[in-house]
Amino acid sequence: MLVLVAPGQGAQTPGFLTPWLDLPGVEDRLREWSAAIDLDLVHYGTNADADEIRDTAVAQPLLVAAALLSARQLFPTGDDVSRLVGATAGHSVGELAAAALSGVLTEEEALRLVRRRGLAMAEAAQVTETGMSALLGGEAEVVLPHLEKLGLTPANVNGAGQIVAAGTMEQLAALAEDKPEGTRRVVPLKVAGAFHTEHMAPAVSVLESAAAELGPADPHTRYVSNRDGAVVGTGADVVTRLVGQVANPVRWDLCMDTFKELGVTAILEVLPGGTLTGIAKRALPGVKTLALKTPADLDAARELIAEHAHAESSAA
Repeated sequence: MLVLVAPGQGAQTPGFLTPWLDLPGVEDRLREWSAAIDLDLVHYGTNADADEIRDTAVAQPLLVAAALLSARQLFPTGDDVSRLVGATAGHSVGELAAAALSGVLTEEEALRLVRRRGLAMAEAAQVTETGMSALLGGEAEVVLPHLEKLGLTPANVNGAGQIVAAGTMEQLAALAEDKPEGTRRVVPLKVAGAFHTEHMAPAVSVLESAAAELGPADPHTRYVSNRDGAVVGTGADVVTRLVGQVANPVRWDLCMDTFKELGVTAILEVLPGGTLTGIAKRALPGVKTLALKTPADLDAARELIAEHAHAESSAA
């Protein structure tokens, strides 16, 4: 069974969309989406520097657009996803891409919602100087109490020995000086706020208002939620979870547990891939993985799909 996943904020790098614009129709589609959300996705995906695309209001729609553009090269229609993919999921903002890929939202709805999300979270991040750091290595039963002692939130519990802490810059500085026992490294992330914590609470009401304008469909392909790893059966529930998730921890470890229970044999990570397949290689040994980074990866992705395609409807 093939699982299709979309990465979260921090996966973007300067110029990562440049080679994709050489593919037929990609630049035109990207310009259409840019006009729809009033953000120049072509510029930010090709010419912008690292600081520009670190901006939450830019990074989030850019990542969702990239995920959808790359997925379209392999799955031109929703029927293709439903026929070939066993489950979809996204990490943090990647959940909005997964909502579109699973048929809950249209591509334009997902992009409009993520534009509102990015702006609201950027505004919330300006209230207090906050950030996030990844802890590599260490056991959860040791790491989590240590973070609590420092006043930090385990914003992403990713599995495979990786937990992301979020909080004020002072709290993160204290963590860098006082790592939990067994933790190899503490790596500051290229994000502009303490996402998935109480610091993002102001963004929830903004998203509630935006979500009220949507008419979500039920997923045609299994949608696995960051909240608890559950397979979500209705579009309304997916959207409710998308709204609340901005201020609550991402439980990617539970998503991977669900993939395993469903019988995953391969994971394909859409552009800009690498982070989630890296985690899966450690947490799901024996599962084949492939990350889309450039158009040169598309042929290998097609081979993976042919080998591991889900043979029947997967929304049940």
